[in-house]
Amino acid sequence: MDDNGEPIDDIVPLLLDVAQRYSIKVAFHIEPYKGRDEVNMYANIKYIIDKYGDHPAFFRYRTDTGKLLPLFYVYDSYLLNTEQWARLLRHTESGSIRDTPHDAIFLALLVEKSQQREVLSAGFDGVYTYFATNGFTYGSTHRNWEAVRAFCNDNGLLFVPSVGPGYVDTGVRPWNFQNTRNRINGKYYETSLSAALEAKPDLLSITSFNEWHEGTQIETAVPKSSPTLYLDYLPNKPTIYLEITRKWAAIFGGERRRRRE
Repeated sequence: MDDNGEPIDDIVPLLLDVAQRYSIKVAFHIEPYKGRDEVNMYANIKYIIDKYGDHPAFFRYRTDTGKLLPLFYVYDSYLLNTEQWARLLRHTESGSIRDTPHDAIFLALLVEKSQQREVLSAGFDGVYTYFATNGFTYGSTHRNWEAVRAFCNDNGLLFVPSVGPGYVDTGVRPWNFQNTRNRINGKYYETSLSAALEAKPDLLSITSFNEWHEGTQIETAVPKSSPTLYLDYLPNKPTIYLEITRKWAAIFGGERRRRRE
């Protein structure tokens, strides 16, 4: 758990069981928990794989060599230095997780352009961009995705851009109005998805399914009054963002099949 969360062991089995019912796979997003370093990262990855890795809904990514490996998103990965990550992720290190039963795909959060070389030196397998605001960081800026894709291609890394339906977090961060992005009745989301697909990503991530306090949710929503003002999707129907997601998921799936042929 992170500083804002609760232990999740009690709900992960239920989450996996329900995901399996709907043919969904579950991957883990590793937060910068207190004391996170390369040693306890190894222990925690081992714990996750040993405890949940045999569940049919546990996500595994098929590599170019045909291996099926767990995949982990590592949020704020830059908080550890390159040497620390290398001890966990480089094949040349004696205490590495590589080529062990707990080897996996590790995606670093790419914020600044300068971090690309650090990600490579650290031994990560790819990058994701997380933030839903176009222009907030180098990694989350749509016009940079072609360049990031080229860097990943040149260095054997996975590229996983993150898209979102909009962004507004002024309810919890009143000073952050400059990063607000209007949904424009779904147009912002579709523009993000189009930009991501043009960059020929290996995977896509969506920020987010239910991050209501940052206004990035895509789950079904109806108007509701509460002490906090949450945006609904009017004048569109409650499922508009799930329908947009379904449409673009089909397009992305078709693009990936064509690239393999």
